[in-house]
Amino acid sequence: MSGAGQAVEHVGFSKIEAKAVTESERRPGGCNPVKKPGPVSMDHVLLALRETKEEREIRIRTLFNFFDATNAGYLDYVQIEAGLSGLQIPPEYKYAKDLLKVCDADKDGRVEYHEFRRYMDDKELELYGIFQAIDVEHNGCILPEELWDALVRAGIEIDDEELARFVEHVDKDNNGIITFEEWRDFLLLYPHEATLMNIYQYWERVCLVDIGEQAAIPEGISKHVHASKYLIAGGVAGAISRTATAPLDRLKVVLQVQTTRVRIMPAVKSILKESGILGFFRGNGLNVVKVAPESAIRFYTYELLKNVIADAQGGDKHDIGTAGRLAAGGMAGAVAQTAIYPLDLVKTRLQTYVCEAGKKPNLGTLSKDILVQEGPRALYRGLVPSLLGIIPYAGIDLAAYEALKDMSKRHILKDSEPGPLVQLGCGTISGALGASCVYPLQVIRTRLQAQRSNTTTAYKGMSDVFWRTLQHEGVLGFYKGIFPNMLKVVPSASITYLVYESMKKSLELD
Repeated sequence: MSGAGQAVEHVGFSKIEAKAVTESERRPGGCNPVKKPGPVSMDHVLLALRETKEEREIRIRTLFNFFDATNAGYLDYVQIEAGLSGLQIPPEYKYAKDLLKVCDADKDGRVEYHEFRRYMDDKELELYGIFQAIDVEHNGCILPEELWDALVRAGIEIDDEELARFVEHVDKDNNGIITFEEWRDFLLLYPHEATLMNIYQYWERVCLVDIGEQAAIPEGISKHVHASKYLIAGGVAGAISRTATAPLDRLKVVLQVQTTRVRIMPAVKSILKESGILGFFRGNGLNVVKVAPESAIRFYTYELLKNVIADAQGGDKHDIGTAGRLAAGGMAGAVAQTAIYPLDLVKTRLQTYVCEAGKKPNLGTLSKDILVQEGPRALYRGLVPSLLGIIPYAGIDLAAYEALKDMSKRHILKDSEPGPLVQLGCGTISGALGASCVYPLQVIRTRLQAQRSNTTTAYKGMSDVFWRTLQHEGVLGFYKGIFPNMLKVVPSASITYLVYESMKKSLELD
């Protein structure tokens, strides 16, 4: 049940019939058509709820007192969050800060009763307006087919199963229709504008709790709510982030393939001498090109695997547990990595190409040479160590992120919810930790990718790279290039986050 619905039930409200509505006007199943002309007003709301002004006043005052557990006479952030916690709303969906902000008209950090009452007036009028727009038959309730039509008009694709879950969640008395009282209860404490898009996303977040923030697939993408827009936002964010950190990526790859002692500054000077500033961006075009298809393949494979795991568990695909999310995310990442791997290999060849007499590498010629001289299998050299690192990386990343978030909540934020900057910091540290743990596999993969397979000195496989590296370079040989790799973690995560949020606003996904 939603926060508002829990609130109404928790504080003991029951359906109160207004005297202005006679028994003959009431429809079976709780429908209550309001036959009153004119623009939407509080009179319409009272008639729809079957309340008198006095009864409504008591209801709102009771709800205010429920939040004001200390009898302070006002609500602050702590009280609002405690009240929402008392209603058993998951922490990540409380909207406590937003609720305080929208109620606090004079911006003094407190919500007096008159401010709370004004929010209730505005919210109920807003909810009644959209309720009436959906109720095209004007019979005082929303039928499933009316809700489906309204969602489709808003650009939201929803199947019969999800529509049934939507109605079931809002429909407290389980009679298959949604009355205005049930509609109001579901959305009363939702502080954002009640557009159909926002309502659907709110229901989806509350009821279809999906993957965590740091799972192996981006959070917040819905196959029903403009999935293409989310992929565009993620693609642009990834492209800009990779371009901004391309010099560090090129330096990392150059260092990874060196079998002799390496130092950063000589490597930087070598790149500059060979190709100038643009040399640091060699291979970035392919790196950018693979962002969108990799994200799309990973996302849709993840959705498919969730169904498979849920069927195996005999449960709901939206509740497959942490282990299930990790497995589905890891396998989806493996499928996506395999699909775009030839691009990754060609990118590495471009980045490690040694120019002779000023001759620059040509993408087409390089790709053709690999196919003709080494064969199609060469395009997948290094795939095994690449895939082996996906699950451990995701697991370490997820575990470290959750641990850091809990520590920050307990010791820094004093039990309040982490904001975007704290989440970004936790994600950056956990990502760096995960990347460090699987970095030796990256080195092995890069060396396999960079070396032509038809030469006498070519590595014979993953184990050959491991033993030759260990024998000639020691354990430190597996960590060549890790410094520039760590340097790019913070700007990469920050740029991705900032651009992604900006794109979401530009594409009206907030």
